[in-house]
Amino acid sequence: MKDKLVTIFGGGGFVGRYVVQALLRGGARVRIAERDPRHAWFLKPLGGLGQTQFVAADVTLPDTVRRAVNGADAVINMVGVLAGDFERLHVTGARNVAEAAAALGVETLVQVSAIGADPAAPSGYGSSKGRGEEAVRAAFPGAAIVRPSIVFGREDQFINRFAAMIARAPVVPVLRAGVKFQPVFAGDVGDAVAAATDARFAGQTLELGGPDVMSMGEIIRFIAATLGRSPSIVELPDGAGALLARLPFAPITQDQWLMLQRDNVVAAGTPGLAELGIVPEPLSSIAPDYLVRFRKSGRFGRRSETLAA
Repeated sequence: MKDKLVTIFGGGGFVGRYVVQALLRGGARVRIAERDPRHAWFLKPLGGLGQTQFVAADVTLPDTVRRAVNGADAVINMVGVLAGDFERLHVTGARNVAEAAAALGVETLVQVSAIGADPAAPSGYGSSKGRGEEAVRAAFPGAAIVRPSIVFGREDQFINRFAAMIARAPVVPVLRAGVKFQPVFAGDVGDAVAAATDARFAGQTLELGGPDVMSMGEIIRFIAATLGRSPSIVELPDGAGALLARLPFAPITQDQWLMLQRDNVVAAGTPGLAELGIVPEPLSSIAPDYLVRFRKSGRFGRRSETLAA
């Protein structure tokens, strides 16, 4: 994408910032579209002079989408939420981006979805992601669909959330301990989404997963060991988990509970990181560095423990 202009909706988000970095490294000019561009200004120093642009746009407002897309060679839609108005953002918003890209002659479009996206999925998140994919393909048949598994990285709200819980609680309840994930590093996802703007991947659906398939219970125990902590880990039966998800102020929503009923791993035979030329980083090589703040002794905890021994 060297010297080409790429418009990215949601470029200031957790995964979006990694996509922006990958595009900038590749020499692309990047136009970051956000409802409030000030939230993405932290990305400006990453590019060269004139390499980064910012524009106010809301995927639910077609006129603003068209302004953001106008003149772009490629478009990436990263917008997504785990709770809220799924239909408005995942379906209507995705359709607006795809229709604008088609009408304005954009060369390539990448729609970032999620493993488990399926119009028939039991969760509102999964079903809306699936209908969003259908809307995108209807408007822009050559769109590349990218579906990551659970994404981890310094700013994530998955590994960090459990680490914070383990750091302060003597007992850690685990819902759906046996459900499987294929955690994928945000930097690898960023590289993958940037690579998917290549016309070679037009019309393809790619699923992104890391090198390790881990159950929820294994992930929790990995985090605890990384932090050097030994809480009592209690695997709750499904009946208790379903009840908990219905309570006000529960740690997960009912929709998230429904999402946990299915494994979140790459489907056999589906193209992914390997086809994009990316060797994935395991959770064990990345997470210890950013989880250090949850250790009792902080960054120097491991050295101190070694010296004490």
